[in-house]
Amino acid sequence: MMKLQGGLLQWSRSSLIPSIYTPINKTQFSISACVIERNNQLTAKERRQLRNERRESKSGYSWREEVEEKLIKKPKKRYATWTEELNLDTLAESGPQWWVVRVSRLRGHETAQILARALARQFPEMEFTVYAPSVQVKRKLKNGSISVKPKPVFPGCIFIRCILNKEIHDSIREVDGVGGFIGSKVGNTKRQINKPRPVDDSDLEAIFKQAKEAQEKADSEFEEAQRAEEEASLLASQQLLASSNSDVIESVAESKPKRAPRKATLATETKDSKAKKKKLAAGSTVRVLSGTFAEFVGNLKKLNRKTAKATVGFTLFGKETLVEIDINELVPEIQS
Repeated sequence: MMKLQGGLLQWSRSSLIPSIYTPINKTQFSISACVIERNNQLTAKERRQLRNERRESKSGYSWREEVEEKLIKKPKKRYATWTEELNLDTLAESGPQWWVVRVSRLRGHETAQILARALARQFPEMEFTVYAPSVQVKRKLKNGSISVKPKPVFPGCIFIRCILNKEIHDSIREVDGVGGFIGSKVGNTKRQINKPRPVDDSDLEAIFKQAKEAQEKADSEFEEAQRAEEEASLLASQQLLASSNSDVIESVAESKPKRAPRKATLATETKDSKAKKKKLAAGSTVRVLSGTFAEFVGNLKKLNRKTAKATVGFTLFGKETLVEIDINELVPEIQS
């Protein structure tokens, strides 16, 4: 209830208004302030000892053994300084090994030959082997000959076996078509180089095996194609022989004399007599009596009486075609 006393507005709880206060249960948090304060006061050595004690308290866990195993597995540094690691002459310590050289994908075989000649000329006493794994692909041409072209198994890579040092490394890099060695970058931020990485002998054996299998597969495919082509040609010749035999039988059947009516024989006799009277001349219209173009009518273009041959032009499919025919098979065409 509010009362005005001395210009001040006072408020007091009235019994008529119900109380709005309800008891609130506060959650009790157990915070060990003393422990936190104690940890803040510990030194680094004491905190490390406390951590080790907690590790040892766990059953079946030994952090000392874990650290010792990590130290054993950690590889030791091969080189004392980073400048010694950049020295390419250290590659010769491992003796002759296989190295991978990057080349052009299209001229890999040619680059391998150029590299072999360059190494033989610059280092005549050095023993080396250049290997470009490829498959000799055979293909039969239209003229019947067989062409053989190498197809690389690993395009863009060739393999070389030698004792590698800085001098040999630089001479190989200078060969035309060589793009460098496959390796890994070594050094630091001041200087980095791509140091060649050797290939294991087991990997090379797998490469040799893969190239051999690819060559055997290519040879078998070529032999199968040859056999299929021979079978197709044999079948075509048999069909041609059968068709020629049927043509001979039909020609024999057609060669049997047939009795023609009297009016037709008189008409042909009159035509032949008129044709004999008219001689063959260039530019005249002629008719073929026998042969492939029997009963064809064409224009006589050229006449050679020494060889007894004549060139006749026939109109086939809207286009004039010149054919050489024997004179005895031609007669002048009489326009009725």
